Amino acid sequence: MKITLCLLTMNEVIGCKNDVPQINRDQFDEIYAIDAGSTDGTIEYLESMNIPVYIQPKKGLNAACIYAFERCLTDALIFFHPKGSVTVSEAEKFRQYFEQGYDLVVASRNIKEARNEEDNQIFRPRKWFVSLLAITSAALFWRGKGTMVWDVLHGFRGMTVDGFSKINPVDYGLSIDLEMVSRSYKKNLKRIEFPTIEVKRLAGTTHFKAFPTGKKLLKYLVKEMLRKD
Repeated sequence: MKITLCLLTMNEVIGCKNDVPQINRDQFDEIYAIDAGSTDGTIEYLESMNIPVYIQPKKGLNAACIYAFERCLTDALIFFHPKGSVTVSEAEKFRQYFEQGYDLVVASRNIKEARNEEDNQIFRPRKWFVSLLAITSAALFWRGKGTMVWDVLHGFRGMTVDGFSKINPVDYGLSIDLEMVSRSYKKNLKRIEFPTIEVKRLAGTTHFKAFPTGKKLLKYLVKEMLRKD
């Protein structure tokens, strides 16, 4: 099975300098980056490391992921955000699951033997919100088949090209991670999680602020309830 590793970037030059040298390129049949318009040297660094960079033609996380699949020439694609928060060698674990027939594979921070960056805190609002979304999306779309996904928002995930085509995600907004899970329930796609360890990003701040992002994701769930396909 041929597999693509896709880096999703937006001003992540420090993370890229940490993660990119650790990529075992022999494990992937294709590697490229989809960039949202970096101005900090991310693009130049990636190109100096012989990683093609494609500027997404439309804004938004959903648009970036759709564009990544449009450029994909293999059977499956793995998304990785190079910010130094997850060991990039974990990407090598996806192949075994794709070859076992799974359509959606998620590197989970919220299952046994995994670790979320908030796990050393008493209050874990981000983790709790993700768990709430996981339960809500399962309650809304669960069809009694396959595995429930507990980390519905971790962008470190992969999907087969055929599976992504079947879920037919919207090309706007930032619901793509949750959408891939929810619609995999609707389409009865085979899915699985494996545990991963997350630490704080090396530099910068998240591009997805908690409160406004949360509101948008809840709105997405309402729209998905009404979606007929």
